[in-house]
Amino acid sequence: MKTRKHSSDNEKLTDQIPTEETKTKSTNGETALHSQETTENEAAKIAEDLEQVNQKCEELNDKNLRLMAEFDNFRKRTLKEKSELIKNAGENIFVNILPLVDDFERAMKAMETTEDIEAVKEGINLIYSKFMSFLNTNGVKVIPTDNEPFDVDKHEAVTLYPAPTEDQKGKIIDCLTRGYTLNEKVIRFAKVVVGE
Repeated sequence: MKTRKHSSDNEKLTDQIPTEETKTKSTNGETALHSQETTENEAAKIAEDLEQVNQKCEELNDKNLRLMAEFDNFRKRTLKEKSELIKNAGENIFVNILPLVDDFERAMKAMETTEDIEAVKEGINLIYSKFMSFLNTNGVKVIPTDNEPFDVDKHEAVTLYPAPTEDQKGKIIDCLTRGYTLNEKVIRFAKVVVGE
């Protein structure tokens, strides 16, 4: 009987002493538990980071929409101002040209009743001078042609004519229609006769 008791004591002792297998099981359990906690912490951190990224994305999207709306309003306002400017720019020119029309009307009335041709010529010359002054103040200038060298950027050669002298070759001999520039841009080419 003693032997049996001894063997059952051994079994009890064996149950109480952890074996390699039991150690491994408990270590694996702790590792699994630790690994599960780590995964949960990482998942929580990723979820928090994702929430921050989503919030930042929404803020940027909102800013983008506001910026697009501001730009669209700016574009519409600019187009409206531009159309108003184009409409009213012509108004200023017409307001300034009306006194010249008045002068022409007075000259036509004077031509009907006057016998003095010289007075009418003088009046027409004054109106012409006034009109040319008006053009100059608005940036319109006559393209010079008298004895000027031919320039394809400003002149249009209607015909070539034998030059009366050697120094007039390649120069303008006669101007058939005057040319004009508006703020240095040609708005009408001068039609000229060029010496060859």
